Amino acid sequence: MTRKEFEARVRDAIDRIPAEFQAAMKNVAILIEDWPGPEAEELMEDDPDEVLYGFYQGVPLPERTADDSGMLPDVIYLYQRPLEADFPDRASLIREIEITLVHEIAHYFGFDEEILARYGYD
Repeated sequence: MTRKEFEARVRDAIDRIPAEFQAAMKNVAILIEDWPGPEAEELMEDDPDEVLYGFYQGVPLPERTADDSGMLPDVIYLYQRPLEADFPDRASLIREIEITLVHEIAHYFGFDEEILARYGYD
């Protein structure tokens, strides 16, 4: 899938997020990278066999304080090449883009891995 097509599928996934959640997302950038970079190295050290499809970098909403105002945007990274490698079928790739995006947005709202696993977003 070309980068342009991948970006279009990410936009489609964003459009399917309920409006009230979209409205609550403030100061968040969604970036597409080919592969995980330095921003994810620490996470990957814990499990070098783990394949990352996405990564949330920031301060989750429930943990923010008044001191956090004026900070740089939180970032949600989506990693195109690992997603394509593990989901070569177009339909499954599109579905996994959406699952990964929702997973990372949930971290922004303060959901941890345990809660996400309960709802099938692990």
